[in-house]
Amino acid sequence: MLDAVLTRAIELGARVARPGEFTERAFHNVKLDLAQAEAVADLIDAGSEQAARAALRSLEGEFSKQVRVRVDELIQLRMYIEAAIDFPEEEIDFLADEHLLHDLEMIKHGLEALQKNAHQGRLLHEGMTVVLAGPPNAGKSSLLNALAQQETAIVSSIPGTTRDILKERIHIDGMPLHIVDTAGLRDANDEIESEGIRRAVRQIQHADRVLFVIDDSANDTAVIEEAQRHLPADVTRTLVRNKADLSGRQIGEHQTAHGVEIALSAKNGAGLSVLREHLKQCMGYQSAGEGTFSARRRHLDAIRRASEHVAQGRAALTQTRAGELLAEELRLAQQALNEITGEFTPDDLLGRIFTSFCIGK
Repeated sequence: MLDAVLTRAIELGARVARPGEFTERAFHNVKLDLAQAEAVADLIDAGSEQAARAALRSLEGEFSKQVRVRVDELIQLRMYIEAAIDFPEEEIDFLADEHLLHDLEMIKHGLEALQKNAHQGRLLHEGMTVVLAGPPNAGKSSLLNALAQQETAIVSSIPGTTRDILKERIHIDGMPLHIVDTAGLRDANDEIESEGIRRAVRQIQHADRVLFVIDDSANDTAVIEEAQRHLPADVTRTLVRNKADLSGRQIGEHQTAHGVEIALSAKNGAGLSVLREHLKQCMGYQSAGEGTFSARRRHLDAIRRASEHVAQGRAALTQTRAGELLAEELRLAQQALNEITGEFTPDDLLGRIFTSFCIGK
């Protein structure tokens, strides 16, 4: 019956709504700003209760409110500077005004706080990607199964069992976590295993965090060094000493000269809670409070660019006393923040945002 009604409506001139069309119309009719419009999609896609609550706060305008506070601060400072530039007869020596540096510092701290909150919101929305890497037979697949709390990967004592990429999505205190199990890193002659290792390296290059898993009971330095040669030099990693129940090493997190090491046993679960807490700390995670809102990568990029413009403006003031350059950098910072709410947004970006919505919304 519904299909018949829809078919007849289309025959009479109606059409099916485009993806995101209703929300896009609300944006163009100033019912929602762009951050609120994106929160509609975030609410639909929320994978946890915390993510849904954060998206709802963005939809209610919490994120936009914080952005506009920072924008108002930039506007007030711009007004003062540009007035002094445009009306030199008033003899306002703003370059000698000690409050100017203070205001710039306050704006800097405000942007840092906004970025921290937005970063937390992005974690709840997108999660983080953690790649399990290391030598063959180190227990990476066992660790994936332990974290996922189900038998996702095949576990075998035969080295090189995992040859392709295995992915599992879990939640840690409401934070989405994308765990990627990869082939053991070594100098393989087998064509299939070599391809698996190449795929592993590609995953490592795009990871938020790499857990470099080794068999602590084997203590084979040559095997570990061989695996490390496959890691990109700049990868962010944590050394995980698996099978600590066999090696006798104390379970838990240990600070070393090379960074943090975590000793655990994927087989019996000892130390997994320590690993979960470590992953939360790595991404700056905090328990989602009442002020948490949802955010996206483009929001973080806009805040980062605004912070850079403020820093460049401050440098222009202190190093060359160029008030005109400071005013221009503040204008660019304001423009970057306005991209978040849509007050200044290229049309092609709007198209990409709304076409990513589900049909009709």
